Amino acid sequence: MWRSDNGEPADSYYEIRPECIDDVPKTRFKIKAGKTLSVRKWQAAFNPDGYLDIGKTLSRIQRGGIHPAIRGEVWEFLLGCYDPNSSTEERNQIRQRRRVQYNTWKEVCHQLFPLIGSGKFITAPVITEEGQPIQDPLVLLETNPGNGAVIPPPDNAAPLTSDAATNLERVTDKRIIQWMLTLHQIGLDVLRTDRTLVFYEKQENLAKLWDILAVYAWVDTDVGYCQGMSDLCSPMIMLLDDEGDAFWCFERLMRRLRGNFRCTDSSVGVESQLSTLASITQVLDPKLHEHLEHLGGGDYLFAFRMLMVLFRREFSFCDSLYLWEMMWALEYDPDLFMMYEEPDSDCEKPEELKRKAKSKSQCGKYERDKLKNHSEAPLPISVFLVASVLKDKSAKLLTEARGLDDVVKILNDMTGNLDAKKACTGAMKLHKKYLKKVPKKSSSTEHSS
Repeated sequence: MWRSDNGEPADSYYEIRPECIDDVPKTRFKIKAGKTLSVRKWQAAFNPDGYLDIGKTLSRIQRGGIHPAIRGEVWEFLLGCYDPNSSTEERNQIRQRRRVQYNTWKEVCHQLFPLIGSGKFITAPVITEEGQPIQDPLVLLETNPGNGAVIPPPDNAAPLTSDAATNLERVTDKRIIQWMLTLHQIGLDVLRTDRTLVFYEKQENLAKLWDILAVYAWVDTDVGYCQGMSDLCSPMIMLLDDEGDAFWCFERLMRRLRGNFRCTDSSVGVESQLSTLASITQVLDPKLHEHLEHLGGGDYLFAFRMLMVLFRREFSFCDSLYLWEMMWALEYDPDLFMMYEEPDSDCEKPEELKRKAKSKSQCGKYERDKLKNHSEAPLPISVFLVASVLKDKSAKLLTEARGLDDVVKILNDMTGNLDAKKACTGAMKLHKKYLKKVPKKSSSTEHSS
């Protein structure tokens, strides 16, 4: 465990509801002078025109994470929202264009379902799979507390007015039907997301989360909305004041992870990563892999949640953010911005944003290792994080796990007891060890999503 003495605690930035304090794990993340990326160091990383020295920033994040006061704006760079080799003016133009785009999409959604953008949201279905509005009195009762009745949280988060419900007409457009079918599920998940935080005691913050997820579900017609996305989006709402900025930060994260949520009748998107995890464990810890296969866990589905929502349930809220930013700093690819910009964007890209040859000094440490080993289809660090967790628990799993229920229990017992920095360090070590044991040609054929 890394030492945390003399460090400023970060819990105060993500206040826990008093009645929940005893039920949530304490954060291990401490703000450390000289290690954590501070407000002063972050501001000093920009030149007068606004160009960012991303290399020094990455090394600082890898050592001690990001100060919560600047976490949101740093994440925008880590996730590829903005190119470090851009000026302040260029970024302002991009930011404004994206806010306009988000508001345009949100207005389309509002026209389809007026509660979008109203500061309210629903938890009851309002339409059938055939497109018929649901007029069941029980549904209307749930979606319309009405008459000024005081209903304690979380029930007060389903305030669809009776007019909004009864005025719905039959829908025939399949895309609209599919989207409207997800709205109540998004509402239910919003109520379950980070409810221990004081931040989500405010109706307006719950509604903002619902709005962003509803708009994303409308825009991403391939994946739409799936459970787990609210866990990924929630921090963005807290870290970025502008709803449009929060949306685009979430959208960039989903570009990395949306493959996890793409499901068919025969498979789920995260299965390829679980298969990769099995291969890694077989190479690095063959005894454990053989034991897990013997128990019927050779598909590694017990690690499904860790990969799907990036360890949000295994760490405290604050520590999960710390883990994410270390992962993104380690994996940082300076080509992210150009890869993520749409080729048919309405706005011409400034010539200054066209990137020159990739510089290793601008890459994260994990990305540099991949470049060094000429890995064409790199494995995500998240898979090695899970492998690192399994390695740490290998002896316990080998001696105590007599069935899959035991495996799940042993892994669940880790919740709140994991060290984010230690996990990342372990993942990096396993990655190097794996690359040495597996031929480069073989590793380049692995798929990350």
